[in-house]
Amino acid sequence: MKNLVINIFISFFLLINCFPALAFDFAPEVGDIAPNFYLKGFNKKLKTKTNWELNDFKGKWLIMYFYPKDFTAGCTLEAKGFSELKNDFSKYNAEIVGISADNQDSHESFCSEKSINYTLLSDPEGIISDKYGSWIPPFSDRNTFLISPEGKIAYRWISVLPLNHAKEVLNVLMKKI
Repeated sequence: MKNLVINIFISFFLLINCFPALAFDFAPEVGDIAPNFYLKGFNKKLKTKTNWELNDFKGKWLIMYFYPKDFTAGCTLEAKGFSELKNDFSKYNAEIVGISADNQDSHESFCSEKSINYTLLSDPEGIISDKYGSWIPPFSDRNTFLISPEGKIAYRWISVLPLNHAKEVLNVLMKKI
């Protein structure tokens, strides 16, 4: 009986590790040109601007993070973390953009109520989230991309935890410069 249990355990272990292709990662790789985007969004300092694209950030580092939903606990924690470090990111010529399926009105309320001080973009159909391997309908998965001033993926974080994530991103940015 003991041998049977051991054989089952070993077989299970081998089965899981023999098929790494079963876990797909469709996100752009480091060194890839960042997929372009054209999305509506909200930034409380740029209230007249309603549309953003990747070229708006040309010549700057861009921290682009995808998140599931405004006002949820994890998303609020992550968003506030980036807001608290916005001045530090600015010292390194970096902008921050959050992307979710929420609409512009939700983003405006979220920014106002939670003091979010950077741009939030709306991707309701998940088209851009999908280009970045971050779409799990009907929400964006929690992934972050550091895009170089030349428009290439410089670093990526897949399925991140929101606690202290902004600090982790800042630390990588400081090493890249």
